[in-house]
Amino acid sequence: MMPPRLHIGLTGGIASGKSTVEQRFIELGVPVINADDSSRAVVEQGQPGLAAVVARFGAGILTPEGDLDRRALRSLIFSDAARRKELEALLHPLIRADMEQRSSQAIGPYVILSIPLLVEGNASGRWDRVLVVDADESLQLARLITRDGVSEAEARATLAAQASRAARLAAADDVLENSGTVADLRQAVDRLHRRYLELAAALPP
Repeated sequence: MMPPRLHIGLTGGIASGKSTVEQRFIELGVPVINADDSSRAVVEQGQPGLAAVVARFGAGILTPEGDLDRRALRSLIFSDAARRKELEALLHPLIRADMEQRSSQAIGPYVILSIPLLVEGNASGRWDRVLVVDADESLQLARLITRDGVSEAEARATLAAQASRAARLAAADDVLENSGTVADLRQAVDRLHRRYLELAAALPP
């Protein structure tokens, strides 16, 4: 029988530093289950997720090789909220199941479930604590413009499509504030790692 384990839901706005946080947890030996990895896995060739998406949206979302053409799918749903919700209804249960399977196979006193749209998805109850990587929106904008080479208008539109900073902070049990250097952020992860180990050790058998 597997001992009790702490499940931490990790989220943060785009360009907040979440990838840096994930990488540091991995370096510390913590299993990190990433929703993006699962979202790609469930629409690989031969998977039921890809068949369901093609049945709903047509073969035009496939490449000539039979893979999912993500750009074509994005353009189809980007400005159509109803179609986007249909896609989410198809794939989110499969992504959750894939993440749960990966989590069950991971080893360690606690596991990180990295979910960019954790707050938007409103899927509470799947984790013991919510960890939010937080950055001022002006910093997010600057990082996004530099990282992706987009205009300020495009960067603002991307931020506006996500949950607000206030909504994420309201959902948080723990916050990693990322307004300093990468070294500062990594040290903050180290401190939190020690805290999570203590919490995991205190779980009832």
